Amino acid sequence: MKIISDTKTLAQICLEISKHDYVTVDTEFLRETTFWPKLCLIQMGWPGEAVIVDVQAIDIDLAPFFELMADESVVKVFHAARQDIEIIYKLGNLLPHPVFDSQVAAMVCGFGDSISYDQLVYKITGARIDKSSRFTDWAARPLSDKQLNYALGDVTHLRKVYISIKANLEEQNRAHWVAEEMEVLTSVETYDMPPENAWKRLKMRARKPRELAIMKKLAEWRENMARMHDVPRGRIIKDDMIYEIMFNPPRNEKSLSAMRSMKRGFDRNRYGAKLLEVIADALAINNDQLPVLPTPRQAPEGTAAATEMLKVLLKLTVEEEGVAAKVIANVADLERIAADDNADVSALHGWRFELFGERALKLKNGEIAIGFSGKKICVFELPDNIRQIAAE
Repeated sequence: MKIISDTKTLAQICLEISKHDYVTVDTEFLRETTFWPKLCLIQMGWPGEAVIVDVQAIDIDLAPFFELMADESVVKVFHAARQDIEIIYKLGNLLPHPVFDSQVAAMVCGFGDSISYDQLVYKITGARIDKSSRFTDWAARPLSDKQLNYALGDVTHLRKVYISIKANLEEQNRAHWVAEEMEVLTSVETYDMPPENAWKRLKMRARKPRELAIMKKLAEWRENMARMHDVPRGRIIKDDMIYEIMFNPPRNEKSLSAMRSMKRGFDRNRYGAKLLEVIADALAINNDQLPVLPTPRQAPEGTAAATEMLKVLLKLTVEEEGVAAKVIANVADLERIAADDNADVSALHGWRFELFGERALKLKNGEIAIGFSGKKICVFELPDNIRQIAAE
């Protein structure tokens, strides 16, 4: 097992890796007490070799690693890549490219929705991963051989997984499907949501424009404070507190301290006074300048029944094509297709349209039908006279 703890060795290793077509990459980090993930280890694997980079070592600069991540001649292979890429983007100010996410690719190849790494490794290689070290404090030093071997396994098994899935994709002519998905993973917008849009993370919705104004102001302030002080959003204020303030905004310290969701002492700490200022600013917005409430979509008559038929078609497509349903469309997408032929959903674009979206529109518009042939559900083309009756 090779552990890299100095820049010179890291540069030599990255130069060696750059001579190959791909590198498997994984990171170990902590995030329980910080806003930004605290990177602890980087693991890299390439044909016949694998290493661990101790990013906490005093004599290491990650510049060679970031140069490798930007090397267009080397495919960067991850499993469930989003958090790993977010770390690289934050620390290196770059997005790895090109990227291959084995979890996304596995969904395209029919391994199910969001398959875990250990399940995918077992299905492809037959190897069982010992997960007893998954709750390791990766910032602690020294790490045991067992912990380091567990970390290294995240890139060594991934080599075989990558080669197998890549061959599967090429055999089925689906490599371009995954390439489309990787464009989302390598988009800056995926990792850099502006603080003014932080309210979109919240699940509860405002009922009035004033409530929405308060929600937006609070969510933006919380996001900025969390980033500035590098603490989780909930350490500033929790979602429940935003909701309570949104519906019953306090005007002073006394009413703030009386709130049900208030943490003890919050009204007197460094955030309490500023929070009251943010609330006051939202309450001072003129009525004609308040944000407009998002208009809920009104489903046309018959949409519910059409959605149910589209669900059947989606399930049939999944069984026929060996693709996970999640990667094609979700229920919200089906509802939008049922309501609008021109809905802006992924299922009506690119490879998804060829696979499912085109048939979805034909089913909705009476050009095809779903029925039984023997004991099997099938899709049937409808004759012109039947289509005419359906159209009327």
